[in-house]
Amino acid sequence: MAVGVFDLFSIGIGPSSSHTVGPMRAAAVFAEELKASGKLAAVASLRVDLYGSLAATGHGHGTMTAVLLGLEGYHPELILPEEVEERLASIAETGVLTLAGAVTLPYGVKDMVLRPLTVLPRHTNGMTFTVTDAAGDVVHAATFFSVGGGFIVREGEEDAAQQELDASKEELPLPFRTAAELLEHCAVTGLGIADVMFVNEKASRSEEEIRAGLLHIWSVMENCVQTSLKREGVLPGGLKVRRRAPDWYERLKKETARPEDTDQDGQDHYDPRYWQEWVNLVALAVNEENASGGRVVTAPTNGAAGIIPAVLFYALHFAPGMDQATQADRDGVVVRFLLAAGAVGVLYKEQASISGAEVGCQGEVGSASSMAAAGLAEVMGGSPAQVENAAEIAMEHNLGLTCDPIGGLVQVPCIERNAIAAAKAINAAKMALWGDGTHRVSLDEVIITMRETGKDMSDKYKETAMGGLAVNVVEC
Repeated sequence: MAVGVFDLFSIGIGPSSSHTVGPMRAAAVFAEELKASGKLAAVASLRVDLYGSLAATGHGHGTMTAVLLGLEGYHPELILPEEVEERLASIAETGVLTLAGAVTLPYGVKDMVLRPLTVLPRHTNGMTFTVTDAAGDVVHAATFFSVGGGFIVREGEEDAAQQELDASKEELPLPFRTAAELLEHCAVTGLGIADVMFVNEKASRSEEEIRAGLLHIWSVMENCVQTSLKREGVLPGGLKVRRRAPDWYERLKKETARPEDTDQDGQDHYDPRYWQEWVNLVALAVNEENASGGRVVTAPTNGAAGIIPAVLFYALHFAPGMDQATQADRDGVVVRFLLAAGAVGVLYKEQASISGAEVGCQGEVGSASSMAAAGLAEVMGGSPAQVENAAEIAMEHNLGLTCDPIGGLVQVPCIERNAIAAAKAINAAKMALWGDGTHRVSLDEVIITMRETGKDMSDKYKETAMGGLAVNVVEC
């Protein structure tokens, strides 16, 4: 199917969409195929090979444990955090995996074969699953690639998948691959960018389903923040990074408390002098929850999951006129924001990449900042040209951003990077709205530049933990 808003905003678990969500999804698909083949009972042994970035930073990104859960039949969008903890504790204690929920095998993290220096041709995030019978004959085998944002591609089916994608796009009322095509649709129809995306989404869902689905996505983002604010201590993984969101939240409440903070409709009001502190708080809270393996929304990836919620929070609480908005108004803002952001996300997915292991963090944090800027410009009344300009400005100033997490953990610099990128998105939207939409550099040119920059970037700066802060900062 053509990439849609619910592909870019999908519910999963942290800490990484490409290293956790994608591998879990691939392992679950493999397990389901095996079960459907009727050969599950013949399985006597299992082998998992992880290649490139998955092997290099897999421990810090939770890749191995995600694969175990997927092999048991769990999907990232359905599994709950408590189920994650329960199953992983059981596997660690017993050393036994329940393949496809039916066949028990002695298997665990230590049994996986890691090949960090071997990069398969399609993508650096490669993985191969192989099961054999008692005689050593292969029962079933498959290789998958996690290409960013939780998306997976099966080896040997890339061309077929692309053909299916192209065919599905032809069925859309207003198909687009580039910003130029998107703007042309807007010019011809008189619709805004969010409206064009909404029309396309209606090709596969009803209006009610789209609205309800997007509001649910926002509710998961909000719950992610609330869960994070209740956690204390340090993040897992050995870096001993202290959770800051709970303390910041308490300080903000004290410094901004006013008698009129909550109105008769139960809506919270925030002191506009502290808008950036609240934006920083939301971004940090989401990514601290992500770093601890909690439930988050890929937006468009887990490593960049805090940017869009933070900027949408700004839109709902600090944008002009929102202090008088009804709940229906706020719901409308959520829907339009995510649709416009999703439209820009499609452009990055179609023309470049949202995978840090492929193009660096410019493809994750940069794409998210660009999407958020577009969403904010849309709900603040921007024209299609201004929305496109906002997205362009945000990415233009994230070009070349490397992916260099210390210890392979999505903590430093990833958490703070989300807060900085959220502020960039807000500034980009404001700059675009002060103009008339005309600008020298187009969004398409910036996306192509991002793609080419990623190709030229040394592999050590692309989620391998072999360059940048990952090697220049002592882990402990």
